Amino acid sequence: MSVQRRLAMPFDPAEQRAIKRLWVRHSIAEERRDIDGLIATLAPDCVYDLVGTGLRWDGHDGARAFYTELFAAFPDNTFALTDIVIGPQGVFEAVMLEATHAGPFAGLAPTGRHVRLELAILFAWDPESRQFTGEQIFIDRAALAS
Repeated sequence: MSVQRRLAMPFDPAEQRAIKRLWVRHSIAEERRDIDGLIATLAPDCVYDLVGTGLRWDGHDGARAFYTELFAAFPDNTFALTDIVIGPQGVFEAVMLEATHAGPFAGLAPTGRHVRLELAILFAWDPESRQFTGEQIFIDRAALAS
């Protein structure tokens, strides 16, 4: 969906409550490492994109692969929400990821060290499917690799 169409989306309180409820479901599933629960919040043609890296995972199979890699790479991960915006376009959140980098992720070999990374994530809302179209994840890969 174009940026112009996103900007034109009306502010509907009921729609925003639905977006927030889905984000909460997604967050709980992620905390529980429940891949099926995560997939249930995503449109079938979802895309996971690590912005600026060229790395992306397409569709439900791609989302499963992304989360399988993420959970293996950071088996003790915790996400602390530091900011959030919910609107008709979806959810934009800032989080602090803390974990041990125990496995490969995003083309980077594991370091075995504890990492603390600030991430920004966009969950774009699809009003037709009433699900998220995936995630655009802004991550500092240099900080992860160092």
